[in-house]
Parts: sequence; C-alpha cells; structure tokens
Amino acid sequence: MKKHVFSILLLLLCAVANAQLRHSKTSAFKSYKGLVMAGYQGWFNAAGDGGNRWWNHYLSHGKFEPGYTNIDLWPDVSEYPKIYKSPFKLADGSDAYLYSSYDASSTETHFKWMQQYGVDGVFVQRFIGDVQRGAGKHHNDVVLGNALKYAQKYHRAITVMYDLSGMNAGGDSLVIKDWKHLIDSMKVTNRGNNQTWLYHNGKPLVAVWGIGFNDHRRYGLTEGEKIIDFLKNDPVYGGCAILLGVPTYWRDFGNDTENDPHLHDLLRKVDIVHPWFVGRFNEDAYPAFQKRIADDIAWCKTNKVDYVPTVFPGFSWHNMNPRAKQNQIPRNRGHFYWKQINGAINSGAEMLYVAMFDEVDEGTAILKVSKNPPVGLSTFVTFEDDIPNDYYLYLTGYAAKMLRKQVPLTADVPLPVKK
Repeated sequence: MKKHVFSILLLLLCAVANAQLRHSKTSAFKSYKGLVMAGYQGWFNAAGDGGNRWWNHYLSHGKFEPGYTNIDLWPDVSEYPKIYKSPFKLADGSDAYLYSSYDASSTETHFKWMQQYGVDGVFVQRFIGDVQRGAGKHHNDVVLGNALKYAQKYHRAITVMYDLSGMNAGGDSLVIKDWKHLIDSMKVTNRGNNQTWLYHNGKPLVAVWGIGFNDHRRYGLTEGEKIIDFLKNDPVYGGCAILLGVPTYWRDFGNDTENDPHLHDLLRKVDIVHPWFVGRFNEDAYPAFQKRIADDIAWCKTNKVDYVPTVFPGFSWHNMNPRAKQNQIPRNRGHFYWKQINGAINSGAEMLYVAMFDEVDEGTAILKVSKNPPVGLSTFVTFEDDIPNDYYLYLTGYAAKMLRKQVPLTADVPLPVKK
C-alpha cells in the first residue's frame, strides 16, 4: 500500500515538473511592479499588405474613403519603412499614407520608440472572437510573433491580454485552446531565462479582460472562473500569474458592474486587479476617481492582491460614432493624462496601464500622431500647435521614471523637449 501511495505521489511530482517545462523559470522582467505598460492593439491592415484583410480597423461600414473611417487620430507615418497609400488627401492635395500592423517593420518601429522614450512594454491584445481561424488568426499570430521578436531586441516587457468582448457562453474553451496554441506553437513563455515575457509573483503573467461587466454579455463569471482556474492550475499549461480586467465600479457593484458578489471571489484568486477607466471621466471629474483608486488599493491590500489602474491621454471616437462629439475628452496639452498619472502614484499605485499605445480608433493612442492629417469629409483630432507629435510617448516614459522614483514626483506636467 505504501509503495502504491509513493507511486501516486511520484506521478503528481512529475506532473508539476512537467508544468514548469512549459515556461522558462524566469524572465528579464520579473514583476509588473515599477513598470508602465501600454495596451497594444496591433489590428490595423492596409490594402496590399499581404494580410488579406483590406483596410481592417481603418474602415467604416465596409468602406474606406473620405466620410468613411473609424479612426479619429491619423498616425504620423514619416518614420515607418513601409507605408500604404490611402484614398484620403492632405490639404496640399497630396496622398495620405498609413501603416499596417501586419508589417514587421511597423512593429519594429513601435518597439524602437518604446525603448527610445522609456515605455516599459505592452500587453498585446488578443480578441478571442478574432483568433480562432482564417485571416484573423493568421494576422494576430504574425503581429504577436513580430512583437515577441522586437520586444527581445529592444528589451521591452511583453505579455498578452485576452479580451473576451464578443465571446459566447462556453467560450472559455476557446481561450484555453488558444493559450495552448501560444505555448506549444509560438513558445511565448519558453524562450529562456533572459526572455522578456512579463513575469509577476514568480510566474508568467497573462491578462484576461472583460469579467463582471453588466452590458448583457453572452458569457459571465462561470466562463471567467474556468479560464482563471485553467491558467493557474493546469498541470501542463498553467502555473501563470493572472491580471483580471474588470469594470470601473467592481468594488461596490455600481454603474457598469454586474451585481454578483462572486466577482470578488474571482478577484481573490488572481494576482492583479485591473479596472477599466477609459471614457469614465474628464479632467474636471477626475478627483472623485482618484479617491476611488485609493479605496480600490485598500481593498486589494486587505485581500492580498495587487492593483493596476488605467490611465489614458484623451478620448475621441466621432468617426466611429458620428453622434458623439469629436475630441470628447480633450488632452489639454497633456494635463489630463498627467493628472491621472500623478494621482494614481500619489494614491499608492505601484504599476500603471496605459490605454493605449496604438488605439487611433478611440483617440487614446500615445504613438506619434500626424499634425497634418487629411482634409475633407472626415475630420481628425490633432495636438495643439505647440505640442510635438511624440509628446505622449515622452510623458509615458517620464511617468515610468517617476513611478520608480528615478525623478521626483511632480503634479506639474513636464514640458515638451525642444528639438
């Protein structure tokens, strides 16, 4: 009988050891604490880029021409090695160009900027409804593969964020299938102990976004819990740290949050709580949200989990939703962004999540934006005349230094660097 029990214990120990074989023991980035990470959509295509998705995410209602686009910011493409002519025209009548996320050269440009300006890394977004098959899966795998390559080259932290938006009931099986694909085929967490996959609490970090919202999603806490349990406990693919993306009012079940106390049970299982703030306040309304962040952090400390707030530079999605006012939440020369950064750090935040690196659809991008966008039926938000196109990259890097106490904490927004 003792021999039989010993055999069972040996098998269990082997299973645990096998789980470790799926991930490298550690990483060059051992904790999210002290880092400023950004979301990275990587979802833009251009006609002729080889991705077979035409002008994906630039277009609107199946068209891409003046009067039909989803983007409110026009990227500055002057530094991209490969760009594509669009149907839009600049004020002088010349053609307007765009980049494609599918091109490796675009990804390298972005990671080079991250290194240059001190942005610590990115969460590569992975919408579960778009990565199951066909051109969508191919595109997302190509973008992630390129991002892994250039994160290593430019020493930037990287991980994925599963966005569950649009997922059906029972969709937890799709997330599990995709994570196995990333581990087995792309070896995302098994590239040696000097890899740049972001670790936290000694384990590779994976983000799962979209749990607890009350906007009539077809999935719920049941699917969320199954995903969490798999990523934590699976003997082969588990052993992960988890960041859970939740609504703004997750703690007190207000406004945007499903009124189910079981959400808090899920949050106690994960490593990092990440509430979504984009569009929830403007500069005048922010002080109330700073108090919310402090109370959120207190709850997390009591329940022994970490916390990362969202900060965003501004918001505009008029071209996507014409009834919405353009430049709905103004950037105000960086003051809105900086007020959130300073407020979060003052409230005790040990890490920050920036929404987003490249989200020109909703006007939250920190990448370089054109100060000379197309003219005509579609209009675009531009920075103020005295604000350079790289200002929000600069502020993000400065925020990282401030978070790590490499420079003093200041409520005054740093002035643009003169060139």
